[in-house]
Amino acid sequence: MNRKYFLLGLFLLVLYGVWYLYRPFLLPMFIASLLALATSNLNTFFTKYIRFKTLRALLMTLVLGLLFFLPIVYAINASTDILNNFDPTVVDKIVGLKKNFVVPDYLAFAKPYVKEFLDSLNSQDITTKIVTVASTVLQKSAGFFKDMFLILIFYFFVNLYSKELVKFLKDILPFDRHSSFFTEISNVMSVVFYSILLTAILEGALFAFIVMIYGYDGLLFGILYGFASLIPVIGGLVMWLPVSMYEYASGNTMSAVVIVLYSLIVISVIADTFIKPLIIKYVQDDMVKSKTKINEIVVFFSIIAGLTTYGFWGMILGPAITTFFISLVRIYQVLLDEEKSNGH
Repeated sequence: MNRKYFLLGLFLLVLYGVWYLYRPFLLPMFIASLLALATSNLNTFFTKYIRFKTLRALLMTLVLGLLFFLPIVYAINASTDILNNFDPTVVDKIVGLKKNFVVPDYLAFAKPYVKEFLDSLNSQDITTKIVTVASTVLQKSAGFFKDMFLILIFYFFVNLYSKELVKFLKDILPFDRHSSFFTEISNVMSVVFYSILLTAILEGALFAFIVMIYGYDGLLFGILYGFASLIPVIGGLVMWLPVSMYEYASGNTMSAVVIVLYSLIVISVIADTFIKPLIIKYVQDDMVKSKTKINEIVVFFSIIAGLTTYGFWGMILGPAITTFFISLVRIYQVLLDEEKSNGH
């Protein structure tokens, strides 16, 4: 038997064994690697001031945990407490609003559909769905905490051995003449990661400010609004609409109006339309110093596709997979041009 085919078969067999052995950890390892790639410029920054790479990797992991994971832990715990003390009469108040709802004349064509929707609203069904969703969240939170813990561990080791890993990848992949492959992916991931993080913090802080005035837990609602802002199209609507409806159902009409107008004008229009592009430009030009031209429409749809396919982690996986694909296509084009210029 040809030794080459024997070694190939043996390699594939061992590769399957490795995949089977580590398959429960592949997603956390991949997410950790992408996060390390996205924050590589931060690692470079710390290198100027921290000599020991172990301390540097530990600091990077601590920063990621505080900025990204600690708010999630707090939001899940606080939301669990609220759901455990959930008052079904709140739903009755909100559903009761449909009695006073009148469809405007200019929307007369939609009146049958609106009536059908309002008739389908039932306090008992909504309460049951809320309890079901709460139970599902509690069941999956244990798995999420496990993944989060593993991601932080793998993130630490990826940062600890980042230089060795990059060198290893460059040695085994035929991209030594096309270092832009790694640079482009790192730049895009950095811009997406920092833009998402800063935008979520800004919009969450703005919403926290208004709800704190009316006695809500500003930290909790700010965190929830920050994550809700990642949802394409509807975004923060899933936060300010229920809050305003509850205020209105409780007889606080002015509070409901203020929350709606503030959310639409200050957050949706001013922050999302005008400030968000400035944040992206700042991240790309000043923080990341990226020369890579990023098509915002491609990034937008990659986030949508990622969230739809992979859930929460899709906001990282979507842009990463899309960037890998685009980078490989560009490298293929470069290789074709080189072959043509060499006369092959």
